[in-house]
Amino acid sequence: MTMDRKILACVDASPLAEAVTDYATWAASRLDAPLELLHVLERHVPLTAPQDHSGAIGLDAQERLMDQLAREDAQRTTQAREQGRTLLSRLRQRAQAAGVGIADSRLRHGDIEETLAEQQDGSRLLIMGRSSRSTEKDGNALGQHLEWVVRSATRPVLVVTESYRQPRKVLFAFDGSSVARKGVDMLAASPLLQGLSLQLLMAGEAGSSAHEQLDEAVASLGANGIGAKAVVHQGKPKEVIARALHEEDFDLLVMGAYSHSPLRKLFLGSKTSEMLKASRIPTLLLR
Repeated sequence: MTMDRKILACVDASPLAEAVTDYATWAASRLDAPLELLHVLERHVPLTAPQDHSGAIGLDAQERLMDQLAREDAQRTTQAREQGRTLLSRLRQRAQAAGVGIADSRLRHGDIEETLAEQQDGSRLLIMGRSSRSTEKDGNALGQHLEWVVRSATRPVLVVTESYRQPRKVLFAFDGSSVARKGVDMLAASPLLQGLSLQLLMAGEAGSSAHEQLDEAVASLGANGIGAKAVVHQGKPKEVIARALHEEDFDLLVMGAYSHSPLRKLFLGSKTSEMLKASRIPTLLLR
């Protein structure tokens, strides 16, 4: 087991933490890798209730108010730290009970994006959770930090939903791009999907070049013990993939992530974000 190639699982106090831990345990077991659970306490802990200090007038009153706010902030920080430690201890015990070899935990203060950018060094896979429920009020169900993390990640990112189901049937949204071809090589060299049922799906016209790319991908995966089949369906990628996910009982979606710049997204949108919003199953995003 290589200690500097850990599975890094990002958890918070939401119900998603257990699903993130369970998928991280699954990945760590299949990759024979150590697991680290990371919980980040953001710098500004929200107040438990709105407070009105408009009546505090005068120098002495202002000083007393500042002292009071400082004490309250310290109390909230201490409480959040203790809650974070309790959360990590519970989740670490959950992972160990499921059979993971090495499970560690890390509590950090600061900005989530900055912390993950620092902590991903030495990891081979990042795991994060997102809600699969979207509402009109909250049209972006990807989470406040998810897109930024995925765009900045230098490792594959497994984005999981509310409940754990052991992956057995996998759909690879293959588009023939350099990211997808690199993803095939990455999966072929990894035990993560060995022994699972894998389907490569390409959307568009079934031309000779498409079949050649798919045949090469299937051969590369098969040579490394991953049995795969390939299909081509006509239509727009989002519609084709959504239909396949709806009609067949896949447990995991694999696809390339954010291959275009944020500037391009302003004009053309992001297929990655669209698919994440449409998918109700965990998604492995390849970088």
